[in-house]
Amino acid sequence: MKQRLTAKEEQIMNILWKNGEMFIRDIVAALPSPKPNYNTVATQVRFLEEKGFITRSPMANSYIYRVAISEREYRGLEMDEMVDRYYGSSYLSLVSQFVEEEKMGIDELKKLIAEIENNSRK
Repeated sequence: MKQRLTAKEEQIMNILWKNGEMFIRDIVAALPSPKPNYNTVATQVRFLEEKGFITRSPMANSYIYRVAISEREYRGLEMDEMVDRYYGSSYLSLVSQFVEEEKMGIDELKKLIAEIENNSRK
């Protein structure tokens, strides 16, 4: 999935990630004021479905929508793209920048190393 979310699409996805499956009317209700028109949200939901971020199932005379990609999965894809673009596909360069700019301390770095070691043993 190489498609990116627009700001409005990401807002809808955040609602779905938080609440699970929903009808469009529920998504509209969960959006902040001023609330967009139902048809506007329906169009954005259709785009999300076309992009493969959500799926729908018929229910009564409507559709219920659910996520097809988890928030963690999407954030990982976004991070991969950013690391590819700005750090030459090197996560080491990314972490090094955090350390150099003192945004990540020794204790955090040790925790990260321990997590990597634990994951490699599995």
